[in-house]
Amino acid sequence: MATPKKVLLSSPPDGGWGWMIVVGCFLVTICTRAVTRCISIFFVEFQTYFAQDYARTAWIHSITDCATMLCAPLGSFISNHLSCQVGIMLGGLLASAGLILSSFATSLEHLYFSLGVLTGLGFALCYSPAIAMVGKYFNKKKALAYGIAMSGSGIGTFILAPVVQLLIEQFSWRGALLILGGFVLNLCVCGALMRPITLKEDHKHPPEFLEQEYVSEAQKQDLKQLSICSPLIKPWSHECLCCCSWQEYNFLLMPDFMMLAVSVLFMAYGCSPLFVYLVPYALSVGVNHQQAAFLMSILGVIDIVGNITFGWLTDRRCLKKYRYFCYLFAVGMDGLCCLFLPVLQSFPMLVPFSFTFGYFDGAYVTMIPVVTADVVGTASLSSALGVVYFLHALPYLVSPPVAGWLVDTTGSYTASFILCGFSMIFSSMLLCFARLAKKIKRTQLRSFTRDTDTKQQIWTNGATAYSVSGDLDQKDVEILATEANR
Repeated sequence: MATPKKVLLSSPPDGGWGWMIVVGCFLVTICTRAVTRCISIFFVEFQTYFAQDYARTAWIHSITDCATMLCAPLGSFISNHLSCQVGIMLGGLLASAGLILSSFATSLEHLYFSLGVLTGLGFALCYSPAIAMVGKYFNKKKALAYGIAMSGSGIGTFILAPVVQLLIEQFSWRGALLILGGFVLNLCVCGALMRPITLKEDHKHPPEFLEQEYVSEAQKQDLKQLSICSPLIKPWSHECLCCCSWQEYNFLLMPDFMMLAVSVLFMAYGCSPLFVYLVPYALSVGVNHQQAAFLMSILGVIDIVGNITFGWLTDRRCLKKYRYFCYLFAVGMDGLCCLFLPVLQSFPMLVPFSFTFGYFDGAYVTMIPVVTADVVGTASLSSALGVVYFLHALPYLVSPPVAGWLVDTTGSYTASFILCGFSMIFSSMLLCFARLAKKIKRTQLRSFTRDTDTKQQIWTNGATAYSVSGDLDQKDVEILATEANR
């Protein structure tokens, strides 16, 4: 098969084939995130069939989520060094194999490996590369494109939740998993849609420059090392790989990314248990099985509205500069919803909860790649998203079993939901305080710079003037220079 030709563009096209990329990512989120959410519908079936407690059964969902996020950097690596198409197709095959093997499970340990590790690994190879590809095709309409693409999680949950419940009733949980295994094979079709694109910012040292006669051999070697991340460059050596790895992950030392990473840990801890325990909680307060599954459907369809409307709103000129705070608001609102959940003990009261939590869940999920792109830039987006989703892994692994242990210990869901709520609120407040501290620092730097400029007028020696302003670190100087140009 002929290798697809990569076109070098100066900026993202903001349309064209990019909308097909959005469709592909939309389908990927249905087959990955929506299917993962629907695993909670199997919770009671697994618990009854294998006669296990809440904590042990909850490990199935935890391992699936953990493997998906833990292996996200592997998905980014395959996407960067082979192709997004190869990664997603391989992931589809692994995920389908995991679900099919799960239908023959004879113990929870079997499900831990097949449904947890194998399916989670397949989802990891698909999820972050597909999301990063949308960021490469869009700039001005980035939030809207992500809103549409990420709405697949909500639409998929809305459709699949009652369908999975029906499949369980008709074919048992084994037949339902077997059918889901065939459905997930559609990831291979999604992978075929991911046409490669190359932007000029990805190749600051184009390979054509290496072919010029006036370039020395030493310069050529340096440029080869700097451009090794491009698939157009052939030589692979240990030094080149080290240089490539540094180029791909130098954003890890950025203070803004560090704070984002810490907040993601708390946010991920808070959001995961609700998708596992919403249906069991509804059943425990007297809601029947069909209504409990319908709550997940409501949450899913309102998730869609949150994805699209929040993405569209934050692309408006009046809100575009504040979309960082829009993300914090959405995370904080989800935390408040979790705090109020223990007092909602009937189906009519749980319906408004599903509406509110679903909307803001869709909102902040849409904003995660947008905020990450704003922090690290488009060139590093694939690797940065791999790290961000990797950081979801430990909370996703730990939080459902911890919540299950609290349920087993206390006999109620109150402690579990309160812990989740405070975790998400803390995540939002942490980033808010970090941004306010940064703003205060910038204000002080502006004041200091004005004073320095006054002093510099007295001196005529450039070296002396440099020593007066040398107290600013390089990062702060760049920030002030950027703001001055505005």
